[in-house]
Amino acid sequence: MKYKNYLAIFFIVAILVSAHWMTPAQTPLPRVFLMNAKSLQAKKQSIADAKNADPKLKPALAKIGRDAEKALKTEVLPITSKTALPPSGDKHDYMSQAPYFWKNPDTKDGLPYIRKDGERNPEIKNFPDHDLIDIFEKSVDRLAAAYYFTGKEEYAAKASEILRMWFLDPKTRMNPNLEYAQAVPGRDDGRGFGILESRGLSKVVDAIGLLAGSKSWTKADQAGVVEWFTKYYDWLTTSKHGKDESSSKNNHGTWYDVQVVSYALFIGRTDEARRILEAAKQKRIANEIETDGKQPLELARTKSWSYSTMNLDGLTQLAELGEAAGVDLWNFQTSDGRGIRKAIEFLYPFAAGEKKWTYQQIEAFEPEKLFSTMRRAAGKYTDDNFKKLMVDVPKAAENDPDNLTGF
Repeated sequence: MKYKNYLAIFFIVAILVSAHWMTPAQTPLPRVFLMNAKSLQAKKQSIADAKNADPKLKPALAKIGRDAEKALKTEVLPITSKTALPPSGDKHDYMSQAPYFWKNPDTKDGLPYIRKDGERNPEIKNFPDHDLIDIFEKSVDRLAAAYYFTGKEEYAAKASEILRMWFLDPKTRMNPNLEYAQAVPGRDDGRGFGILESRGLSKVVDAIGLLAGSKSWTKADQAGVVEWFTKYYDWLTTSKHGKDESSSKNNHGTWYDVQVVSYALFIGRTDEARRILEAAKQKRIANEIETDGKQPLELARTKSWSYSTMNLDGLTQLAELGEAAGVDLWNFQTSDGRGIRKAIEFLYPFAAGEKKWTYQQIEAFEPEKLFSTMRRAAGKYTDDNFKKLMVDVPKAAENDPDNLTGF
């Protein structure tokens, strides 16, 4: 009998000791999909270890803290704060006007509006939902990151408050659809192209994962947000607008996939996420990238550099999601050489100043738009040839939050 008692005590002590000395790899990983969970965990552990903390992480941590302090003071308004009503008459519905459409000079009433690619009509500011959702997304992203790395509950409390306002509160929440996004006066009340405007919600999904463990973010909150994203995912995959955007062959199609895969993983539909990712090998990468790495549908735009880098950014984010779902898009390549890496290699000489960009670019040429994507890719392509390319890519600033949350 005594032997059994001693044995029981031994096992209890062993469990307590093992829990106390649990290694970082054994602690729960944050449930994120665009970000690297293991990298986040390791950096958080380093910061928590006062004696052995990596000093290189301090500037980024300080910046994340400053950003969070600003976010605490930022006025984040709900979608219902707008004055204009969408065609449905419901302020809970998101609405916006297509940015590249202008009054028709050949008609008295200016209708129907006509397209001027790359030229933003200032009238879009009359429809504030795009700005409202942008402020919401950035605020939650900054607050959640700061909570994850510092443990300060005030950051989680504010992020949780904003999330409830946008997703859960019956008085202020957004309806889970974009039926009235990017409307064209005189033509459409809304278009599938408008779905691009919710791509920042994929980062919100990761931000929610960083709030796990906070007393401010409850199980009921989590369940409510999962329900909201389930409804939005269903709308994206079954509505006419969603199907139209899924069929898009340029950056719109890429960012549509980024969204639906992110939301599918978040709501637990992993098999559906894998199916979309597997299809993306041909539907996105093979169809959007030429054998020499050009992205012809982006090069045809008036802001060809901006859209080429934007689409490539989307493809690399899709590849990150692929890692979370067990589908390798980073190294996918068609038999004739089309792939994400090929697209990077095509754009690189222009960003590095080795070649002059001769395609139309009505805005300033910004090489840095490629550099952040290349830094993300550098962790995936570790051969000597890619390392040679990275020699001329500026490192992220010491206080860049990506040093903690990215790469």
